[in-house]
Amino acid sequence: MARLAVITSVIVSICMLVGCRSVDTGRAQILPSQAGAVSGPTVDISKAAEVDLAEQMAVNRQAYRRGLEMLILHYTKTGNNMKLTWAQKELAALDKMPQYNYILEATVAGPGLRANKAVSEADNLYNDAVRLEEQAGQFVVLKDDNLLRMALDKYNQLISKFPSSDKIDDAAFRAAGIYEHFQDYSIAVQYYQRTYQWDPETMYPARYKAAFILDQRLHRRDESLQLYQDALRRITKSDEHPLWQQYAEQRVKELSGEAKPGQ
Repeated sequence: MARLAVITSVIVSICMLVGCRSVDTGRAQILPSQAGAVSGPTVDISKAAEVDLAEQMAVNRQAYRRGLEMLILHYTKTGNNMKLTWAQKELAALDKMPQYNYILEATVAGPGLRANKAVSEADNLYNDAVRLEEQAGQFVVLKDDNLLRMALDKYNQLISKFPSSDKIDDAAFRAAGIYEHFQDYSIAVQYYQRTYQWDPETMYPARYKAAFILDQRLHRRDESLQLYQDALRRITKSDEHPLWQQYAEQRVKELSGEAKPGQ
């Protein structure tokens, strides 16, 4: 009896050392790493623009997901539980992998657009985006990042589909705020810049917001000084003493050497 207990203990110890793995793990079927091995491209890289490459990537992503979903359906029908598990694991891993949107609509659109036309479809898209953004921010501390990304997607759709709409500057300003929330500061600055480029008389403090990020987040102080000064020059009697005016005036003095920081 004692001998049986010793044998059992040894077996348990061996299992703990080598790892008692479940059967049919599929580890041998994982494709080997092939650095540099690339199949023939569907887009001629030497001639393709960034937009073409990004669109091709999006198509490939969808095809990859659809392929895994079809395998899962097939193995479910045929009762091949081993391969079904493999396909489900691969799809789960795909879901966890970050997938980036490589196209920034503010970059593609450029600074030359003008927000000067009422477009009902754009208005509807903008209102949908605002609702999503407000839903995402119901809790001050904890925001729903997924809802914010959905709102951001709609703001960018508006800019892409309705480039002459009088809502493109509004969309750019609100999108900039979301990028700032995600700490994508370089992108946020560009969207704040597009706000006043697309509507030079914008009511939004976009110049100040861009200046603040350039100053405090990106440390591009020369650029921020010019924008602080530009923002202050545009203050009118109707909006005299805005909340940011005092800070901007102080930073202009500090950045131009008229005062030491904190004075």
